[in-house]
Amino acid sequence: MNEKNLETSAGSSLSAEVFEAHRPHLRAVAYRMLGSLAEAEDAVQETWLRASAADTSEVANTGGWLTTIATRTCLNVLRSRATRREEELETAYGADRPDSRPSPEQEVEAADAVGIALLVVLDTLTPDERLAFVLHDLFAIPFDEIAATLERTPASARQLASRARRRVRGTTPAAPDSSRQQQAVTAFLAATRTGDFEALVALLHPDVVLTADPAVIPTPEPVVVLGAHTVAKGAMAATGRAQFTGPALLDGALGLAMAPNGRLRLVLTFTVEPDSGLITAVEVIAEPQRLAALELAVA
Repeated sequence: MNEKNLETSAGSSLSAEVFEAHRPHLRAVAYRMLGSLAEAEDAVQETWLRASAADTSEVANTGGWLTTIATRTCLNVLRSRATRREEELETAYGADRPDSRPSPEQEVEAADAVGIALLVVLDTLTPDERLAFVLHDLFAIPFDEIAATLERTPASARQLASRARRRVRGTTPAAPDSSRQQQAVTAFLAATRTGDFEALVALLHPDVVLTADPAVIPTPEPVVVLGAHTVAKGAMAATGRAQFTGPALLDGALGLAMAPNGRLRLVLTFTVEPDSGLITAVEVIAEPQRLAALELAVA
């Protein structure tokens, strides 16, 4: 049975079967809008509640109509974030449906599929910029449809997407990272995610220096750790954090960004010895002022 027949059989109401056919797309849009799989699932559920109560007799494009409802729902969430505390954001969605909340593994899988750096940059955009960029650049929705959702002109929607695109790409030219730099950073992430201590030690120069600012642990003073084995042990202790960490351009140089639910918590910058490809220095930055001063872009 095709979508048209399903809608006809349901009269002027949207059938659950038709909605379920659109759920994967709606979830994908909502996740990129909100950066949290749990919040995305709640936005999709809210879309179903609104759509199922509406008269669909005049709806010509069910997919587009549902996408509009979902994105407006997400837009309301984004606009409300500035006036809500972080802890409320993390507990409000799905609190009455704990069994329906995505697992940490599902959140990690979703973040990896989209890209940690992209989620972080999207989180820096205004709600309208984020909507315009996500709908147009990621889902190829025309600007006239986006404009209707935002209640703006198509030209204004185009400008929003353009500003967001520049932020995603970054304005600082990418540093000429060697293949050794890329291999070292990628391998460092893989080793910390899997807890492979020996592989991590092999990546580090024997005299490697790790520095972490006071907000990382936190401590009154910056932390300095010396030596490959000591640095590797510290990295192993942060294996759980590594699950929400991914490659990013940090002031034009390849590094790592940790961002649970798409919200930046800390970054790691690396110095790699050109000849050996070993990591000679790692800096961990978590102080809000320092993070805000960084230009983070998609690698």
